[in-house]
Amino acid sequence: MLYYSAMVAGLSGFLFGFDTVVISGAEQRIQKLWDLTSMQHGLAISMALWGTVLGALIGGWPSDRLGRRITLMLVGFLFLLSALGTAIATEVYSFMLFRFLGGVGIGMATIAAPVYLAEISPAEKRGQLTGLFQFNIVLGILMAYVSNALLGRLGDESWRYMLGIQSIPSILFMVCCIRLPESPRWLIVRKQNIERATEVFKTLNPHADEKEIQSQVQMVDISMLEETSAKTIFSSPYKRPVLLAFFIALFNQLSGINAILYFAPRIFEMTGMAQEASMLQSVGIGLVNLIFTFIGLWLIDRAGRKTLLYWGVSGYIVSLGLCSWAFATQHMDVVPYCIFAFIASHAIGQGAVIWVFISEIFPNTLRDMGQTLGSFTHWIFAALLTLFFPKMVNTLSPALIFSIFCFLMVLQLCWIKFWVPETKGVLLEEMDKQWK
Repeated sequence: MLYYSAMVAGLSGFLFGFDTVVISGAEQRIQKLWDLTSMQHGLAISMALWGTVLGALIGGWPSDRLGRRITLMLVGFLFLLSALGTAIATEVYSFMLFRFLGGVGIGMATIAAPVYLAEISPAEKRGQLTGLFQFNIVLGILMAYVSNALLGRLGDESWRYMLGIQSIPSILFMVCCIRLPESPRWLIVRKQNIERATEVFKTLNPHADEKEIQSQVQMVDISMLEETSAKTIFSSPYKRPVLLAFFIALFNQLSGINAILYFAPRIFEMTGMAQEASMLQSVGIGLVNLIFTFIGLWLIDRAGRKTLLYWGVSGYIVSLGLCSWAFATQHMDVVPYCIFAFIASHAIGQGAVIWVFISEIFPNTLRDMGQTLGSFTHWIFAALLTLFFPKMVNTLSPALIFSIFCFLMVLQLCWIKFWVPETKGVLLEEMDKQWK
């Protein structure tokens, strides 16, 4: 049941990745069909991203009050509604509304899924199981590219099939959620249902003996009593985890990862590649991202979170520095290799660690609030970077842009060195010892 639960919760990441990228195959047809201005077109395409900001802001409430399982089912319903609504839309405004609802689902998924995965996982497996969310995001992105390529041959209305096909995994996800057990930690903290929580712990870890299960339940119960005096994550004892969640989300975007993923074809065209070649290179980014995400998840409970962050940020600095040098000296043939190295560094470092780390550093009673903070920070900076990156390209040289990203990653290296603790193998209820 542990692996079933982890795989089902991770599937919300697949819907997240698929929904984010599937629009890339439909956006040109939509612009032509409804004769959109550049402003309308940009708003229609970016609407999901702004939905994620709202979803991240409000997603902690249902996760905390209704439970992780119900919230995940709500996420699946929003993805289903978005898929069907955008597929049958007859004008741009209803299209935007349904894209926005899909974005709300993404934002809520980035709260409920990592929290649920962290709370059901044994400490020694928490990195890998929580990291399934990130792996499924990357897999969803790759499958969206493949789906678009296959369905794009169906004529002028093919964009409707591209968007509507997501309804199938959405329905599958909702059906699978029916069998999900509720988070045992949520049952204790919010429902004081120790009996039911004990049953869930036994279901998730059938090889554990009765004494071990009772000890785990007691630890959650004791930690809850100790945490009741702190009503918000902004209470003094949690200053450090708040700053850790904020900065890991901030640095994740300051690396330029979203700009490079969203505008990869444009970056490759800047090197002189033809449009077809640049699109092919973009598919290569998806494959590299998937492979190194898998490697990162294999290593996260072996090498540890902080070690992976070190490896990732070192790769950032080298690849971004070489990119800047290549553009400055016109050695354009080096750029694609640098971009692939950058994506690999992200996948094995920040990409593998971010959702795991944020979900495990806050206490049981405040985990939803902490995840909301980290997720909201991530999405607001993702939206802002995506908004301003085209302007940066038009006003600054590529060499300067990549050198700025490189410098920011040097700052991240210092932050990891002096601020980030290692959380590998630490029980959630003992995490506060890391801050003391």
